[in-house]
Amino acid sequence: MKIAFLIHNAYGIGGTIRATFNLAGALVARHEVEVVSVYRGVNTPHLPVSPKVRITPLIDLRKDVPGCDADDELQHQPSARLPEPEGSLRVFTRLADLRVAQYLAATDADVVIATRPGLLVYLAEADADRPFLRIGQEHMTYSSHVPAVRAAHDAVIPKMDAFLTVTEQDAATHREHLPESKLGTTVLRCLPNVVPPPKTEPSDGDSKVIVAAGRLDAAKRFDLLVRAFSQLADEYPDWSLRIYGRGPDRARLRELIDELGLSDRAYLMGPRSPIETEWAKAAIAVSASDAESFGLTIVEAMHCGVPVISTDCPIGPREIIEDGADGVLIPVGDEAALIAAVRKLIDSPTLRRTLGAAARASVQRYAPQHIAVRFEELVRELRPALVPEPPAAPAPPAPASAHLGLRRAAARLVRPLRRKPEPPAAPEAPKTPLRPLRPKASARVTPDGGLSVRIPRGGATGERLALVGRLRGTDGKAEGERVSVPLAAPASGKGPLTATLDRATTRLDEGRWDFHVERADDGKRARVAASLVEQARLLTLPLVTDADGDVTAWVPYTTAAGSLTLRTWRRSHHAELNRITTGPDSVTLAGTLHGRTGPLPEDGTAALVALSPEDDAYDVAVAVTVLDERRFLCTLPYERLLTRRGTSHDTWELRLRLPGAGPGGAVRLALGRLAGDNVDRKRTDVAPAREMRHPLRGTVAVKPVFDPSNDLTMEVKDVTHDTY
Repeated sequence: MKIAFLIHNAYGIGGTIRATFNLAGALVARHEVEVVSVYRGVNTPHLPVSPKVRITPLIDLRKDVPGCDADDELQHQPSARLPEPEGSLRVFTRLADLRVAQYLAATDADVVIATRPGLLVYLAEADADRPFLRIGQEHMTYSSHVPAVRAAHDAVIPKMDAFLTVTEQDAATHREHLPESKLGTTVLRCLPNVVPPPKTEPSDGDSKVIVAAGRLDAAKRFDLLVRAFSQLADEYPDWSLRIYGRGPDRARLRELIDELGLSDRAYLMGPRSPIETEWAKAAIAVSASDAESFGLTIVEAMHCGVPVISTDCPIGPREIIEDGADGVLIPVGDEAALIAAVRKLIDSPTLRRTLGAAARASVQRYAPQHIAVRFEELVRELRPALVPEPPAAPAPPAPASAHLGLRRAAARLVRPLRRKPEPPAAPEAPKTPLRPLRPKASARVTPDGGLSVRIPRGGATGERLALVGRLRGTDGKAEGERVSVPLAAPASGKGPLTATLDRATTRLDEGRWDFHVERADDGKRARVAASLVEQARLLTLPLVTDADGDVTAWVPYTTAAGSLTLRTWRRSHHAELNRITTGPDSVTLAGTLHGRTGPLPEDGTAALVALSPEDDAYDVAVAVTVLDERRFLCTLPYERLLTRRGTSHDTWELRLRLPGAGPGGAVRLALGRLAGDNVDRKRTDVAPAREMRHPLRGTVAVKPVFDPSNDLTMEVKDVTHDTY
């Protein structure tokens, strides 16, 4: 059976795309599956999809490729067949009208599935003589569409062979508005989304991180979560909040976080794919939505063993979570209930683990094999020839009689006497040429902070293979620029190749280490792509001090190009920032000393120094309060920086100055954040900018900013319309 999914844009990020890819991946094991993307704007999909699923774009908007459709006149005209907003320039154009119609007139698919209202209209208008089954899918809810789209949708649902919702409740709502007298022969049924079990290790519940994910829009009520967290922040100072996703509400959430003084506790992490690695970092997950069409993020979190607190909103959560058994349901919009639920789970690690374990078990019903069978049963009901009944299992053989057993035993004794002599050995066949290296790895932080890498054999053929790390910016030949670990095959001969960089015995200099597979058979080398990098263990691992007394940190990650890289830090001494508190006219830093440096002096000689970008004669120094041998606190008034600057954009590096044997009789330590799982603090650890008056330059903005090494700096900029 050939199945085609019609989708608006398979190359973006969103719940419909993820749900479509998951169902396509579940069906492709037994059927031919094609995802037909009306639009294409990038080279490859952002979300993971089975390589067996064929993706067919109809309109290519990539301007750097031959045949780009961006300048086609029809692409600049709204659809002539669809109501607003489905028929707007930002959704479907007249070129889409044409291309989808051409596809439906020519496809040899047995089943065509439309995944949004506009596509449903296109499918309904296809030639009635086309033999494929027409199936519509609702990935939102009945009430989520504007009246014009709702009316068009209702008009074409009866022209489908089947129409599928993702929840039973939404199916019931559709039946209320589309009774049998209107539906006719259309089968209206619930088919939940496929949510594959993650390939990551489940959460251990110890991270002290609350995670939420989804499109950043008003309906998801991330603002409610941020406000609730603000009421708990002082009570639980070692807990933090992470929000993953992108969307129109990002700027408003950023302002709210700054307004509530949470810039160092609540983080907007941006989108992540795959998201399962981030759920595995959570101790608690929260969904505070006013409404959900299904609740995909809820199931994803539960798959990772994370207890979910969700609003009992229409439509999906109550069909996923059993309150008190595998998660927690609270009233919609109830901030007090959300605060109480989060507090209860924070206070009870045992309850978190109990709910998380039950959640992992209960969401197995959304596993690919179960949903694929339900889909096949629907198609068999509509057109039996497409999915024949599976053959009955053969009857077990009758037990052999004692007489038959004796005859078989005798035959086994006689058979070797009748065996013909072995033929001469055939000449050894010539060796097959080695295939090109295309290693695609999954990586995981080991319990001690090392790195374990797994590479399937299909992309790494040969006998003498090694995982090689090279320090970026070098040729990888000198000592300290290269590390090599043999890739070991499993004893059984099946399974991936593996290599582990042992944290205790591997010395890596500070920088970024890019990984390759090298093959000694022919000297070939290829960059390692990374499909999955698990960093969860880093959240509970302290900074490591090695045998030389150096402080070190390792963070593996996937680059923007999809390659495996390890960010490393190695310093004789370092000041780790625990808290950054921004006030209206100053920043207060709390940190801990690491490495070879001795205890902090109590005689007042320690100081925080802001290094002038112009001249060291203009460096700014402020006193440091010593809390104990390793912990310190200091406040830097912004005014001190303003009086010593004169350019439109100054960046001041910060150092903790201690008495010692360094230049000028002092040691200067960078202040930064090396612990944890973040290779780019500048993107996530965002402090608010404070506007102040400069005597010569007018209004300026002052802001703490992390640099590419995750060390803290102070930026001072002239204020323009695009500042920050």
